[in-house]
Amino acid sequence: MLIEVGHRRIAYDLIGPPGGPVVCFAHALSADSGIWSEQIPPLLALGLRVLRLDMRGHGGSSPVAGDYTMSELATDVARVLDFLGLERVHFVGLSIGGMIGQTFAIEHGPRLQSLMLCDTSPTTLPGGVALWAPRFEAVRRADSVEPLADGTMERWFTDAFRSRRPDRWGQIRATVAATTPAGYLGCAAAIIHYDVLQQLPAVKAPTLVVCGDSDPGTPPAGNRKIAELIPGARYEEIANARHVPMLEYPERFNSLMVDWLASRR
Repeated sequence: MLIEVGHRRIAYDLIGPPGGPVVCFAHALSADSGIWSEQIPPLLALGLRVLRLDMRGHGGSSPVAGDYTMSELATDVARVLDFLGLERVHFVGLSIGGMIGQTFAIEHGPRLQSLMLCDTSPTTLPGGVALWAPRFEAVRRADSVEPLADGTMERWFTDAFRSRRPDRWGQIRATVAATTPAGYLGCAAAIIHYDVLQQLPAVKAPTLVVCGDSDPGTPPAGNRKIAELIPGARYEEIANARHVPMLEYPERFNSLMVDWLASRR
């Protein structure tokens, strides 16, 4: 389903029983809403509704030229909620999706019933522009995210996942490669300029932070820092996982997620 915003589209899907509490998902850079497929069955079984969004230039959402800010990406979420007439949601975000969640909590806090932040960070990683420059150059040179796909998959999953679920691994890699260059570059710019360390103590939403213990992109230390800064937040770690534990270890992740959401109803 699509929402028209000016001259662009925001893609989303909303499934589940009408009137049920809504769980809103935000995905990682160069992914799309399909990365959350393993989470849908247990949520529907609980009588919850599932709202999944595609970020600008990802999946079915139109790219926007130029750099984005995390505030703009959080506002896109608010626009979808307004369009659907949803006053409050449970929010679950991975990586940049978790950064959007933190920003949403700061700027649109009353609209949150709870916040689940996964493999994310409260600030850009050390190295900033220097870390991203080779990736930007590769994308611009090829006019495609394809050159980054294999490296992305190595950061996201253990080698065991590829041999255990080759079809799903292939689906995710294809999604990464198909991300629009404008969407990738624009969202990455939002990450480079991101820092909410000073604002997190003001977040009032009940918060759970989850991270893979071997995540090389957004290491556990930054996730623990989020849990330390948000009053009452809790931190959980998933063993032997990299950046996308909810897909590689859905049973472990879903158990944490379901228990968390059940406690917030």
